[in-house]
Amino acid sequence: MRDYKKEYKKFQSSDKSKKDRAARNRSRRKLEKAGRVSKGDGMDVHHPNGPRKKFVKVIRKSTNRGMENEGGRKKIPKKPR
Repeated sequence: MRDYKKEYKKFQSSDKSKKDRAARNRSRRKLEKAGRVSKGDGMDVHHPNGPRKKFVKVIRKSTNRGMENEGGRKKIPKKPR
């Protein structure tokens, strides 16, 4: 059985993870103020060089979460009919 408490303690509560999460939240708030994203609009803030870098892109949620080698949902190629 998976020990979620142990995983949280090991990864999400580490100083590096906290700083990364704060940087992601900060960049999202900045884009919300600029009017480029809003809650429920189906868009994500993509951090191609890591969460603490300045360069970010606004892309569709489905595209951002389905990228290769990003650990997200993988796109399954459509079969020809």
